[in-house]
Amino acid sequence: MSCSYADGLSQYENKGVLGLEERYDSVEALRLKCGLLADWIQAARHVVVHTGAGISTAAGIPDFRGTNGVWTLEQKGLKPTMNISFDEAIPTKTHMALKKLVDAKKVKFIISQNIDGLHLRSGVQRQYLAELHGNMFTEQCDKCGRQFIRNFATKSVGKKSLDTVCRSEQIGGRPCRGRMHDTILDWEHNLPDSDLTLSDLHSSVADLSICLGTTLQIIPSGNLPLYTKKYGGRLVICNLQPTKHDKKADLIINGNVDEIMISVMKKLGLEIPEYESTMDPTRNSDTTSKEMDWTIPTSRIKEMNVLYKKVCKPMRRKRKTFMYERERTDTKRETKTKKQAFMIKQDIKTEDTMNTANQICNNAVVSEDISSNTVKIEDEIKHVEPFEFTTNNMTQPDPGLEVNNIL
Repeated sequence: MSCSYADGLSQYENKGVLGLEERYDSVEALRLKCGLLADWIQAARHVVVHTGAGISTAAGIPDFRGTNGVWTLEQKGLKPTMNISFDEAIPTKTHMALKKLVDAKKVKFIISQNIDGLHLRSGVQRQYLAELHGNMFTEQCDKCGRQFIRNFATKSVGKKSLDTVCRSEQIGGRPCRGRMHDTILDWEHNLPDSDLTLSDLHSSVADLSICLGTTLQIIPSGNLPLYTKKYGGRLVICNLQPTKHDKKADLIINGNVDEIMISVMKKLGLEIPEYESTMDPTRNSDTTSKEMDWTIPTSRIKEMNVLYKKVCKPMRRKRKTFMYERERTDTKRETKTKKQAFMIKQDIKTEDTMNTANQICNNAVVSEDISSNTVKIEDEIKHVEPFEFTTNNMTQPDPGLEVNNIL
């Protein structure tokens, strides 16, 4: 259940702006806007959809920041009345509409912040889906990194061990002694590399990004649609509440997400399919089949890199701006800093060694001089008159002199 998921996360105070007032477009305005969105989808060459918790409320799963969201009510000391289990929930009209749009090649990629697994259960294939915050119906090996579909939702969150072994050998892969973990991120976790990489590339290549049921407050997920704007594409936001990037949107539709998608699909002349449990991978009894492998194909990342270089070539970047690249850049910078520090330490060590050697040589010369003059000093000391030492004979230090500390 979404409440138990939220309760399983670590304590975190800054959960964003909660409980903003909902807005509804008039019937006529909604019709016109949905018609315009359908025209843009029809004319676009690369459409990317960004989905949030708002698309799953129709399935009985509450959102987080809505007027009756989990965290909004938590702030008031309340619990949501709507709270179906993840195993009982089924994909909504929006989920099934997106599945149809992907099959019809109208939508190239879906970037989801949801952990309910409803995109997976609608039948969307892995190569068309990024799950930035994890999935209750998938598990990942801590050794080989491969992901597999589960028949039931995991009870744990935060990438904890599930006390099961890797299934790679069972589906015809290489033997692996790794242990399986849930894929649900906690606040402090980094986003999965492959999912984030594909999200960055698709968002940049897209000439139309559509945001459904998200206030875009969580970063970096919420900033991905801005890549589309950066490279000259359009941004459409469909949400009942105001979002972080409303001022940058080309079109804002305030309405129920299911109603919006029904209207858009009708305008496109596409029928929304019904959910069928036989097409749901989580209902597959054969957990050892290759269809249960949920790992992103590396070939997809290579293909998208090639497409990015072709499409975004006029906008050559002087620096690395992708989120997944920033992490690698920081690592390289840290390595370079460590190397520079090591070189400096080596130079200091070499200089100290040379100074020590020079000091030894000087001491040797002084010792030789002292040895040769010892007899002469002993002969002359007999003729030295007695001298009475007092504090008046001491040389006082110049108060204007300073001692320099060598670091």
